Amino acid sequence: MNDVTLPAAPIAWPTGFRAAANLGFDLDSEDVALTIDPGTRDRLSVMSHQAYGALTGVPRVLDLLDRFDLKATFFAPGYTVERYPDLLRRIRDAGHEIAHHGYLHEAMAGLSYAEEAAIIDRGIESLEKVLGVRPVGYRAPLWETSYSTAEILLDRGFLYDSSLMDSDLPYELAERPGEGARSIVEIPVSWALDDWEQFAFVPEVFGPGVIEDPAKALSMWTGELTEAYRYESCFTLTIHPFLSGRLGRIRALESLLETMAAMPELWVTTCGEIAEHVRGLDLVPRVFPQPDIPER
Repeated sequence: MNDVTLPAAPIAWPTGFRAAANLGFDLDSEDVALTIDPGTRDRLSVMSHQAYGALTGVPRVLDLLDRFDLKATFFAPGYTVERYPDLLRRIRDAGHEIAHHGYLHEAMAGLSYAEEAAIIDRGIESLEKVLGVRPVGYRAPLWETSYSTAEILLDRGFLYDSSLMDSDLPYELAERPGEGARSIVEIPVSWALDDWEQFAFVPEVFGPGVIEDPAKALSMWTGELTEAYRYESCFTLTIHPFLSGRLGRIRALESLLETMAAMPELWVTTCGEIAEHVRGLDLVPRVFPQPDIPER
């Protein structure tokens, strides 16, 4: 049986801060519907639902972040970059981090090494060609990574991934067991801190979703934020502007930012800044080998 490295002790945040928080915006647009069912391209209502993020939600989000003087990380599929280049340039020019989120929001489960690498390369190409941005961060579509993802990313110069769920703190993840392995910074995520589970509802496309009250999401996220601050941890929120860019939901997000602003020792910053800080701590990488299946 392969041993899994136990979590390290709490990490030291920059001087003056006791906890960290990141606002991550996944710029899924028409791509997430098209990759589930290419036939949705002929359904204008579905396409309009997905376009709400780019056309209405993201401008609203950018105005909100500007009012609070905050920088966020925008995880962009290559398809979104190509379809809405002016919007992505606006995000870039506002000083926000733009990171990688696949090309057509493809699920990586079951893909070969070469197939996964090709999708990542296609996303990089879009970001470089349209925006002149070489991303250092990656978030897998559907948070679906493989045991090869870290190696693929490291070969392409990535600093961090934000797709795994085994910790409340960032850490260094070894690309494989054994001596000489490189490591990538991991900034963990959580389904409870994702607005998809609260608001995603498109009949016959996203499954039997339930549209929740924004007050419920705000209560959940505020509780998680409070505990992250208490435990000197890292709060990583995942927001989709085509969902949370709508009026009642953006007000809930504004309320969350007001709570953040009242926490004087909370470091609200980009995933890239968090990853650079963690890299500088010289942590021992965590090894997470693929488990053996015991004989029955």
